[in-house]
Amino acid sequence: MGGFSIWHWLVVLVIVVLVFGTKRLKNVGKDLGEAVKGFKQGIHDEDKPDDGKPAARLPDETTRNDSTSRNHSDVRDDEHTPR
Repeated sequence: MGGFSIWHWLVVLVIVVLVFGTKRLKNVGKDLGEAVKGFKQGIHDEDKPDDGKPAARLPDETTRNDSTSRNHSDVRDDEHTPR
């Protein structure tokens, strides 16, 4: 009484196939397989040693264009007051 028999799982499988259809289940299986494959490839790539190339760096604060960064002196007081 505590466990599920093979008949319980077959009934569940039939209901799932009737609700979703075989084409949709095929697409879900394909997507799941690709996700697992990508995950395994990502883990495998992470284990590889570094190839000696320098990592891409983000620009420092000092090299940013002044027009893209705003400090508090650029903001008028009425922009911060609630309306």
